[in-house]
Amino acid sequence: YMGAVGSSRVMCDNVPGLVSRQRQLCRRHPEAMLSIGRGVAAWTAECQHQFRRHRWDCNALERGQRLLGRVLLRSSRESAFVHAISSAGVVFAITRACSQGELKSCSCDPKKKGSAKDNKGHFDWGGCSDNIDYGIKFARAFVDAKERKGKDARALMNLHNNRAGRKAVKRFLKQECKCHGVSGSCTLRTCWLAMADFRKTGDYLWKKYNGAIQVVMNQDGTGFTVANKRFKKPTKNDLVYFESSPDYCIRDRDVGSLGTAGRVCNQTSRGMDSCEVMCCGRGYDTSRVSRMTKCECKFHWCCAVRCQDCLEVVDIHTCKAPKSAGWTSQT
Repeated sequence: YMGAVGSSRVMCDNVPGLVSRQRQLCRRHPEAMLSIGRGVAAWTAECQHQFRRHRWDCNALERGQRLLGRVLLRSSRESAFVHAISSAGVVFAITRACSQGELKSCSCDPKKKGSAKDNKGHFDWGGCSDNIDYGIKFARAFVDAKERKGKDARALMNLHNNRAGRKAVKRFLKQECKCHGVSGSCTLRTCWLAMADFRKTGDYLWKKYNGAIQVVMNQDGTGFTVANKRFKKPTKNDLVYFESSPDYCIRDRDVGSLGTAGRVCNQTSRGMDSCEVMCCGRGYDTSRVSRMTKCECKFHWCCAVRCQDCLEVVDIHTCKAPKSAGWTSQT
């Protein structure tokens, strides 16, 4: 036991970027760190998926903690999304680990026992309901620990967005049931609560990102109000930010921008992934590449689809780099 305590202390002391409170939680729940690692992988992938057609594509988060820190130092709309999705990722991962019996401190939701009733009638709680309340409690303690020391405007903003992320996961908790009876007559039902796929949380927070509300700090420092009086007051589910986003056109480490040089753009699109928008008017290079694709697919009874492999030649368009000397000095 003493050896396990010692090894967890060594592990937790060597995780970079943790504040004191997070190290304490790490030592108390060392097995949870593996789950948090999975949560980080999940929310990073989701962030990159949601921003895949935008100039800022969340890839700065993979280039080391320094760039991540720079992105999060700016109180932008992107920072609001990152805080929300990262908090949601920890909730999702810890809750899933509880249900799978990977953590000593939690299990399935203990409150979901006995009989209950819904609009379809009576049912029995059974199986393993996801313990979302524990996941939220742990995520709040771990993720919010970084903001508890500072009571400045940025800390309040981060805490608000962290909470919005946690609430988003719970929003998509759904009841699943299994029928029992003769020929599936459903005379008896066993039900449990399960989290939806993390993509649902990502899609929901993406909508909240697009509708994020710019705010200013109250004079007494206890909260914030909308910067533009024409907009509604943010709810606990909304994302909030203080600073306008940079254009992310050029590489700028101070704002966590990798720039768009070399990014693939869509020549026929009129959206954010169009070559005009993605390349910031700098133009683009076109290269012709060959790739294997599935073609001439046919359905065979029963039940298979068989395709041939075809060689396809396609044009790939990539954004040109800025010509200014200032850009190269920032690489």
